Amino acid sequence: MPFDRLARGEVGRPYADPVSDHPTLLLICGLPGAGKTTLARELAARRGAVRLSPDEWLSDLELSLFDEPLRDRLEKRLIGLTEELLRHGQSVILEFGFWSRTERETLRDRAHTLGARAELWVLELPQDELWERIERRNNSPEWHAEPITREHLKLWWTLFERPTDQERRLFDEADGIMTL
Repeated sequence: MPFDRLARGEVGRPYADPVSDHPTLLLICGLPGAGKTTLARELAARRGAVRLSPDEWLSDLELSLFDEPLRDRLEKRLIGLTEELLRHGQSVILEFGFWSRTERETLRDRAHTLGARAELWVLELPQDELWERIERRNNSPEWHAEPITREHLKLWWTLFERPTDQERRLFDEADGIMTL
C-alpha cells in the first residue's frame, strides 16, 4: 500500500547511486557511431540513472536531428530537467555528445554547485570505424531519422574537442573514461 511506504519513509527518498552516496551527472562524450547510446543504456540500468538523449526525443517526435535552433532549445530544457533531478537526489546521464570543452566544464561545474558528482565517459574510435557504424545505422530499419553523411562526419571530426588528460582529472570519476 503506497501510504504505508510513505509512512515508513520509503517514498520520496532520493535514489542512492550504487557507486556513490551522492547523485551523479554522467556526461557521455563522443561522435556519432561511437556507441554513446549503447553505453548510456548500460549505465542507466547499472546505476539506476535517468537517461536523456536529445536525438531520441527529436526522432520520436519526427523532428529533424539537424535543426540546430530546435536542438539547442531542447538541450537547454533537458539540462533544466537534469538540474531538477540532481537536486532531488537522482543521478542523470546526458547523452549529448559533448564535443566542446566549454560545454563539459559548464555542466561539470553546475553539477558540483548542486552537490552532485560529475563523471565524463569518453568514447573515441577511428573515423573509418565511426563511418562503418553510421552506415549500418543509416541502413537499419530501426533508423527513422535523416541519414548522417560521410561529409557530416568529416566536418564533425574537425569540430570535436577531445578531452585532455588535464580536463579528465577535473571530473570526479577517472574510471568513467573509456577510449575504445
